[in-house]
Amino acid sequence: MQNQKRVIIDYVSPSVNCGEFYIKRVVNEIVNVEAHIMADGHDVLGASVLYKHEDDKTWKEERMLLRSNNEWQAAFSVEKQGYYTYKLQAWVDYALNWRYGLIRKINDGQHVVSELLEGAELIEPLLKTVNAEDKSYLEHLLHLFKNESHYGEAITEAAKDRLYNIFFANPSKILANASKDYQIFVDRKRARFSTWYEFFPRSASQQEGVHGTFNDCIPLMPRVKSMGFNVVYLPPIHPIGEVNRKGKNNTTEAKPDDVGSCWGIGSQHGGHKDIHPQLGSLDDFKALIQAAKDNDLEIAMDYALQAAPDHPWVKDHPDWFKWRPDGTVQYAENPPKKYQDILPIYWESKDYKNLWNECLDILMYWIDCGIKIFRVDNPHTKPFYFWNWIISKVKEKHPDVIFLAEAFTAPKVMQQLAKQGFTQSYTYFTWRESKYDLIQYVEELTTTELKEYMQPNFWPNTPDINPYHLQGANESMHIIRYALAATLSSSIGIYGPVFEYMISEPLLGKEEYLNSEKFQFTHYDWNIKNKLTTLIAKINYIRNLNEALQQTNNIKFCHIQNDNLIAFYKWNHDKTNEIFVVISLDSHHSQQGTVQVPLHDIGVNHGHNIEMHDLITDSRYNWNHEWCYVELHPTMPLHIFKINK
Repeated sequence: MQNQKRVIIDYVSPSVNCGEFYIKRVVNEIVNVEAHIMADGHDVLGASVLYKHEDDKTWKEERMLLRSNNEWQAAFSVEKQGYYTYKLQAWVDYALNWRYGLIRKINDGQHVVSELLEGAELIEPLLKTVNAEDKSYLEHLLHLFKNESHYGEAITEAAKDRLYNIFFANPSKILANASKDYQIFVDRKRARFSTWYEFFPRSASQQEGVHGTFNDCIPLMPRVKSMGFNVVYLPPIHPIGEVNRKGKNNTTEAKPDDVGSCWGIGSQHGGHKDIHPQLGSLDDFKALIQAAKDNDLEIAMDYALQAAPDHPWVKDHPDWFKWRPDGTVQYAENPPKKYQDILPIYWESKDYKNLWNECLDILMYWIDCGIKIFRVDNPHTKPFYFWNWIISKVKEKHPDVIFLAEAFTAPKVMQQLAKQGFTQSYTYFTWRESKYDLIQYVEELTTTELKEYMQPNFWPNTPDINPYHLQGANESMHIIRYALAATLSSSIGIYGPVFEYMISEPLLGKEEYLNSEKFQFTHYDWNIKNKLTTLIAKINYIRNLNEALQQTNNIKFCHIQNDNLIAFYKWNHDKTNEIFVVISLDSHHSQQGTVQVPLHDIGVNHGHNIEMHDLITDSRYNWNHEWCYVELHPTMPLHIFKINK
């Protein structure tokens, strides 16, 4: 039988790989759906978005509206965590098509008695579905349409909006066509808005030369909270390999007192489900998790799927590693970097099913201990389909769990990891310095398909990356980089206290830290407060109070006549919160410029007075022109204005 459907549904968005992967949202966010919908001829069409949560038994419906050029649009809100399904439905709307043709004939002076009888046939089926008030009205219309003596009143009523509205709300959907199903995964808000603080627990001791413990970390939680962070990320807490252990500054020969890299996981003390004995016990770790919760913080764990040469897996599951003819395993490499203390897992092992299940068990073990956030080390060196499987398995039981991909790799590889299920991703922000590069990169993240599935997390520094622009940098540069990260992206993080204490001495010629904590523990005076700690806390406080800064995609860059100044406008969904940011990119000199205020987007006309409230300094300015003068100094290289109209 030939397909009698006439309506085409094409170019449905948002979708990722034509629906192969789900798009991502957080609770109460909006999904704006668009499609090209058309049929042969000139008939009036109708279209809807049908959507439901995985726990719902029935579909909800949101009618689509024709914008122009066969482009239709609708929007709906996702209100619960978990999976949603949505699809489009479209049909020739014979009732509205009849009414449209009738009105044109009436306006042309034609006699439409026959057409009114056709309208009566379209009305009669609705008597069974409409409410009592509309039913009474339709019965009245039937009387008019079937009696030529009421012709004048009949054509007047037929042209009224009331009949249109009844037809629109009760379409017959004859020979309706439907698109394929598309999926959304809806996360909790922290997936979109998070502020991470990373530190090494082994450096938490208040006593110099003493290895830190979880108990030492507990008194630091109020400090992290006071700086406005909501996630505390701890590098791996597991036993560290003793075979091929690295010494200070990544030397290949460790001295007896060298603690090694915590990413070289596994020793005689256990593996990925165990805790380094010098950090404390499992009960101590759970006490730290609770202390974080008491301070409105979450602990994020590192999930690093690799093994030291003396990891229990090497003996118990030799098939999980690829052995060379001489009986050794090639250690991990990322030329020119060498990781002699790490054995890469052999993902093509014939025993891969048990390997995958063990990796899943590790996650489930720590989730049961109270962990809901994982930073995943080097995910791009493991199979994509493995990540799709393991993240899906976790989400089935624990939709709250968030995965951050540490994937400083090729763009399309980074994007593929996001498609396969990672909640957030590290980005190239760390290396974007110029105004042009920053704008180009943020627009790539927020105006292309990436916005539907990749949530960026901007980090000015990490234990692995001491960027050249921070090496020996002054206080102003640190302020600039934090301000850029915190206002351009809704998810951000820093490695501290290295960042806020401006510790940036590098290994010569490399983007690495001298005396890196990756290979030793360090003693800090955690009580130090400076201008940078104060400003970080202030900026985070502003982020916590302003919804416009709690998302990444609603951003518009504004023209400013100075390449050392960057300006942009951000807003929440209903524009009840609007923010205007200006940041200097020059850490040494004052910069001035005239910035174009986006009056149209703000919803005011030229000459209308708007108050620009600087949330950093609490200063207030009245702007009433499209172009306004700004000047920033290295001592305070940013404005975060709240717009009051």
